[in-house]
Amino acid sequence: MFPKRIIIFANGELPELEKARAFLRDDDFIIAADGGTRHALALGLTPNVIVGDLDSLPANFEISKFENEVVLYPKDKNETDLELAIQHALTLNSQEIIIVAALGGRLDQTLGNIALISDLRPSTFDLRLDDGLEEIFFCRDSCEINGTPNDLVSLIPWQGEVTGIVTIGLKWPLQNEALYPHKTRGISNEMTGDTAAVQIKSGLLLIVHRRAD
Repeated sequence: MFPKRIIIFANGELPELEKARAFLRDDDFIIAADGGTRHALALGLTPNVIVGDLDSLPANFEISKFENEVVLYPKDKNETDLELAIQHALTLNSQEIIIVAALGGRLDQTLGNIALISDLRPSTFDLRLDDGLEEIFFCRDSCEINGTPNDLVSLIPWQGEVTGIVTIGLKWPLQNEALYPHKTRGISNEMTGDTAAVQIKSGLLLIVHRRAD
């Protein structure tokens, strides 16, 4: 049986544990990307799988006592531990993958983590980054954002211009308009209700949804 939802813990920052805990479910399948194990342990979770070269595990973690699966890679490799964890998750045929603690810290790692989810291969299912404060995902044709009034939503063209953008439920609507990667027009819009919708005709649109306090 394939897991309904996979949670991947990366080795970035997790600013508020309780906000991350709020969206976890009892039946989540947990994958830890190397040092992401520390976040899983802090939340009282035991990963179903640990993936990576294991050079960032907590000092007190005894891998020899870990009874679940460990997918070990050499330290000299072409992929980050998170990329390898995503590759492993894709073999499990889940319809939803949420990557936790992939933001903050090193800018190069954050940009790389966002780029990972822009790959067209996983476009048939729900793949996003989420730390409880912000969620980040890509819109390829249409998408829905679930939140609360006054949540911030930024629409960022990725790799080139995005055309035919129509939004519903945002304070400053777009009606069949374009956004360009060298312009900041799509930054810091606001939700007017509990849901917002975005539709595009061409391009790839990065959605950054920051939840209101």
